[in-house]
Amino acid sequence: MLCLLQIKHMFADYYLQTPKMLAGRGEYFHAGRAQHAAVHVVGSVAVFALFGAPLTFILIVAALEWVVHFNIDFAKARYSDKKRLQPNQAAFWRAAGLDQLMHNLTYIVMVWAWVTFAA
Repeated sequence: MLCLLQIKHMFADYYLQTPKMLAGRGEYFHAGRAQHAAVHVVGSVAVFALFGAPLTFILIVAALEWVVHFNIDFAKARYSDKKRLQPNQAAFWRAAGLDQLMHNLTYIVMVWAWVTFAA
């Protein structure tokens, strides 16, 4: 399950983002970031459904993932904008790495929740 969530994350973060999702991410109420978080949720729903998780569990985890993903991405975008980070700066990559770490820790918590409450 964890491997599938990480594969889903790679596709949602690196292959399925549209220009709308990438533009203006330093604003909190950003429709593109909301859509991006929704893409992640759709993938996670598919993974949990594949493992036979109950619908109520899937809906709760999906809602929580959307909120968490939205805010992790906002924090990274806000920090990167504030510091005017560029890919040629080490701080840019530290921010990107922390962002990815936070998402992966989220997936660990999601799998823990499945094992604890739904498996």
